[in-house]
Amino acid sequence: MSDKGLTLKDIFVAIAGLLGLVYLINPGAGVFELIPDNFPIIGNLDEAAACAIILAAFRYYGIDLTSFLGRGVKGKKDAGDREKGAGSSNS
Repeated sequence: MSDKGLTLKDIFVAIAGLLGLVYLINPGAGVFELIPDNFPIIGNLDEAAACAIILAAFRYYGIDLTSFLGRGVKGKKDAGDREKGAGSSNS
């Protein structure tokens, strides 16, 4: 985020995150859904997309809720360090 204040992109990301959250909270009690849940396999894709939008909005504002999965650049660097350590102990 820039120090110049809120930009249009900041506002758009916040609104998208809030809309995703409202969609997951489901205030309409299932009356309004983009894809009905009773369709096999594809029925829950709209909820998955709403979760992805919420996670992306948090990440945009500096809160990475997926960091515990260990798939980031930091995790790859650590894996390389472990390989170097394992190779040097066998030599």
